[in-house]
Amino acid sequence: MSELVQVRKKSQVTLPRSVRRKLGIEEGDFLDAQVRDGELVFRVKKLIDKDQAWFWTKRWQEGEKEADEDIRAGRLHSFANAEEAIAFLHKEAKEADRKAKTGVRKDKKGS
Repeated sequence: MSELVQVRKKSQVTLPRSVRRKLGIEEGDFLDAQVRDGELVFRVKKLIDKDQAWFWTKRWQEGEKEADEDIRAGRLHSFANAEEAIAFLHKEAKEADRKAKTGVRKDKKGS
């Protein structure tokens, strides 16, 4: 896709609607401008509030990916209330302790 853009007063350019739609660029978004091999390259940048930065760390995103995989594979549980969930966790912890003492490992599939 190629679009012709004109440089206007104060060096302003208008991004064509088709480009904005394709890249999901909205008013107020930031673009990183770089010159590479004689070409102008824009990259869309989304700023993250400092108090939300933890969510975008590599470690957290790996955990999110693992959770998504568990959900897709059906490795999840539902509980009617908090007490039921806590009882389940206590049972799982006891089972994990028992298996750790006997040297038996439990994988994610429960085998």
